[in-house]
Amino acid sequence: MEPEHYEPPRVPPEVRRHSAVPDTLGVGRPGKVGLLELGFERRGGRTELVRHYQKSPLQIMRPLYFDPHRPDLPVTFLLSTGGGVVQADRLRQDLSFGPGTAAHVTTQAATKVYRMEYDYAVAQTHLDVGADAYVEYLPDPVIPYVDSRFYQRTVITADPSATVLVSESVLAGRLARGERHAYAVFASDLEVRRPDGDLVALDAVRLEPGGGGVGGPAVLGGYAVLAGFFVLTPLAPAREVADLLHAALADSALAYGVSVLPQESGAWVRVLGDRSQEVSRALARAWNAVRLRLIGVPAPDLRKT
Repeated sequence: MEPEHYEPPRVPPEVRRHSAVPDTLGVGRPGKVGLLELGFERRGGRTELVRHYQKSPLQIMRPLYFDPHRPDLPVTFLLSTGGGVVQADRLRQDLSFGPGTAAHVTTQAATKVYRMEYDYAVAQTHLDVGADAYVEYLPDPVIPYVDSRFYQRTVITADPSATVLVSESVLAGRLARGERHAYAVFASDLEVRRPDGDLVALDAVRLEPGGGGVGGPAVLGGYAVLAGFFVLTPLAPAREVADLLHAALADSALAYGVSVLPQESGAWVRVLGDRSQEVSRALARAWNAVRLRLIGVPAPDLRKT
């Protein structure tokens, strides 16, 4: 509960300039700091949750084993008792995966970031992945509402022998209501590091509609959905993974780009689209193609709807 734990080491200036003291519950007050700590280890031929601490509004359902092709691999759904993120929230998730584990982590639904009058909100996720582990962290999109200010930070610390699949996506707003880029600022940092602290890759997104716009060239180009899918793995050559990602999206009508990650550590794809369903289906195809190549089985049906 110390600020050094739930506050990020650095907040982008586009977000930090909104810092203020709310006239309601402020930073650090009861209900404003959400913590989730999960530890997975290999036990008796399968991966099990062996450490679990949660502090509202963050919580989980118990891990489920419904993947017919990988019955050893638990699927864990992340939940929020508050229904969304509000001003002055500070959320932190620490997910640890021991040597040889295999796990899938996702959210039950999209993350809704509500309107803010004072301050901003932060959500941090730390993934610590051990030797020879296989981890999928594929949350649903973030939906920033009108006037929201949100910073999302994901830090992946992975052993060189580990495989980690991560996706991130953000919508322009409540698209079904015709809301597009009415938020104040959305910022995201995704860091990939080795256990010694060596930085392998950093992906930074800064969207500030009022600070020069987000719809032009080299930004979103008029699209309403932005997504990224990252594959960190030693199980296949980086260029082969990049070709798989390209082939998985080749017949879509989406705008996308594929590249290898630094140090030949894997590959990633950036996707732009107008409809969240289309982008989600494209990411699902990419996930399935990579899964088939790396572990020899298809992606399961998560049955969220």
